[in-house]
Amino acid sequence: MTSYNSSIGQLTSFYLSGIPGYEDAQHFISIPFCVFYLTGIVGNCTILHIIHTDKSLHEPMYYFLAMLSFTDMGMSISTLPTVLRTFWFDAKEIEMNTCVAQMYFIHTFSLMESAVLLAMAFDRYVAICDPLRYSSKLTPQRIVYIGVFIIIRCSTVLPVILVRIPTFSFCHSHVLSHSFCLHQDVIRLACSDISFNVLYGLFVVAFYWGVDSLGIFLSYAFIFHSVLCIASRGGKLKALNTCVSHICAVLILYVPMIGLSLVHRFAKHSSPVIHITMADIYLLVPPVLNPIIYSIKTKQIRQGLLKILLSERIGLAHT
Repeated sequence: MTSYNSSIGQLTSFYLSGIPGYEDAQHFISIPFCVFYLTGIVGNCTILHIIHTDKSLHEPMYYFLAMLSFTDMGMSISTLPTVLRTFWFDAKEIEMNTCVAQMYFIHTFSLMESAVLLAMAFDRYVAICDPLRYSSKLTPQRIVYIGVFIIIRCSTVLPVILVRIPTFSFCHSHVLSHSFCLHQDVIRLACSDISFNVLYGLFVVAFYWGVDSLGIFLSYAFIFHSVLCIASRGGKLKALNTCVSHICAVLILYVPMIGLSLVHRFAKHSSPVIHITMADIYLLVPPVLNPIIYSIKTKQIRQGLLKILLSERIGLAHT
């Protein structure tokens, strides 16, 4: 482990963690991780390909789905290098700047995913509560504006606290709890005053995650109110069925995120396996499950996937 002391601060490296107590089985443990990563990346690439090639899917709902797939891929790719290095090659050391860069991308894509889910909730609200003005409200130009706003909103908030981390002194353990860098995991090892990072982190959680979750909740409150006003039972089920995939996407992002936050906040001395499992679920499960859920529940995506599979079979039959 390298470290350099100066009057400004302490430049250091960190050590990533595999799964404590299972060091001898790390190569076998890497197999399900590889399967998860491969499934998530291939699944989201497939969703993006289907939406790009099928002109009938060039609609607001599918543009937002493409944004969700993009952020899911970003979350997967952000953690992939260090996770595989840790489990395959037992290469656990990570330099400070690399760690900070990984933190930036992990947390930025996480914030972007929450913002995209809010945009998708608004899309469902307009489609169900104001269907006659759906095409006029969600024009392609406005969708581009929404996408650009999400990128700017989520990519500019974190450098304020991340640039401070290299100036901190780390005089105790340099061992992180996970096989990737998280802000809350790194600052707990610092001996410097981290109060600004803690308070700013709470602000980000409250203002970004809090506003997004409140917006999603209000959107569905109006949606359910509109659905209850539909006379026929079949009409109610049809309207709600268009929201099932999105509700599942919200749950598989927010439930693990809340669980991870509670573990870091109130269970600091619990088993490291719990911390590692919660973090892995939070970062690995949404990119894996979202393409599966949308492929099963969305007819157009399912048809596009069948076309790809059938075309590959026909191509193999001719070779």
